[in-house]
Amino acid sequence: MLRHEFQPGKLIAGIFVSIAGITYVGDAGDAWETPWFAVIPLLGFGLALAGAVALLTGAIRSRTRRRAAAPTGNTPETAGPSRPPEIPN
Repeated sequence: MLRHEFQPGKLIAGIFVSIAGITYVGDAGDAWETPWFAVIPLLGFGLALAGAVALLTGAIRSRTRRRAAAPTGNTPETAGPSRPPEIPN
């Protein structure tokens, strides 16, 4: 299996959707009684939390990538020329 980037926002969304599914399966199997509207706040909270976590994760990753891509002491004065010098005719 190929490696992929860990995405905690999708994990949280999946957990809350699974909880909603388990809630309805328990109601269908007569394990307990669930009102039809009970899952709406559960999914709303779970998706809002997943969105917040995804935004936070994206902000942290972009900051880390910018920090890794930043030059390390190569200022224009100390760096070499960006193009070869022109030869006069």
